[in-house]
Amino acid sequence: MLETSEHGDSTDPRSARSLPFAPSARVIVVAGESLIDLLVREDGSVRATPGGGPYNVARALGRLGRPVAFLGRISTDRFGRILRERLVADGVGLTMAPTTDDPTLLAVAELDAGGSAGYRFHTTGTAAVGLVPGDLPAGLPATTTVLHVGTLGLVLQPMAATIEQLVARAGSDVLVMADPNCRPSAISDEPAYRARLGRVLARIDVVKVSTDDLAWLEPALDVVAAARVLVSAGPPTVLVTDGGRPVRIVTAGAVTAVDVPRVVVVDSVGAGDAFGAGFLAAWTAAGHGRAIVNYAASSTLARQIEHGARADLYITADPDWLDRLVSRGEISAGSRRSLCANRLVVIAPARRGFPLRFVESFAAAA
Repeated sequence: MLETSEHGDSTDPRSARSLPFAPSARVIVVAGESLIDLLVREDGSVRATPGGGPYNVARALGRLGRPVAFLGRISTDRFGRILRERLVADGVGLTMAPTTDDPTLLAVAELDAGGSAGYRFHTTGTAAVGLVPGDLPAGLPATTTVLHVGTLGLVLQPMAATIEQLVARAGSDVLVMADPNCRPSAISDEPAYRARLGRVLARIDVVKVSTDDLAWLEPALDVVAAARVLVSAGPPTVLVTDGGRPVRIVTAGAVTAVDVPRVVVVDSVGAGDAFGAGFLAAWTAAGHGRAIVNYAASSTLARQIEHGARADLYITADPDWLDRLVSRGEISAGSRRSLCANRLVVIAPARRGFPLRFVESFAAAA
């Protein structure tokens, strides 16, 4: 049986606006793919849900109250309309998201007993993949403060070459963050991908990678040594996530560990995206830009990482699920209101997996 989450036409009043924030606002631009995840569980059930690494990052930033725009092609098909509606509902600008009749990219994610996903992608002729420079005649807006890139946006052509060009042409004051989020099953030409990643890294300021990414990129090296290979390519800071273990901040001269909350994991889809968005939300809300990355103290980075870990924690808390928890008496109506009012509900797809005491304590703290 196939269930579809987040369906239906948007009735959010923001749907009539092309920009959900002031035109003069300093904006975070998230470039890359949107897609539909077909989540296949061990019992054979299938759930279709909006996804794609950059898409998740954009939505999370919107829900965290930051001015954000999504840069990528979106289909006019039913899946594409769902993708667009969810971006609008979360306050994401769409002036750089052209429409196309090409079908929506599909990802089949098979979840194991531990909640980890293995991916297969159906990409040929799809909307996201076809992004070309002509879709962005004006390039990045002058108000861009951050450009976030990654996942399939650095893999699939011609989208990957288009995004590489955006990175190379980003203004000197624009912080560029990358999350390779390596998907080997989608990489048909590994040497070309590695070469492109190397070129992009020369302009990257912050890289977020998982230990799985590093194991694929540098299989012969330990985590810190592998992260320092990335640092040597250009980025002054690499943020390494490792599931429930501490996040490591790796620079050329230091390694700092930052603890993350303990949670019960049901699935990990999108967790890294929420973490990256939480970091950027905290970084920009604190007034930080590109210049400080090169000399920021580890304590400064750690504070933003703690915010990222907090966002990661709430990736599972969609509004409909919170309503069900209230109806079952598992959380209070006050906690539900507080979570939503304080924009701590990060990404809407129904992904469960953390102890409810965190909901209550976090709502109380907010």
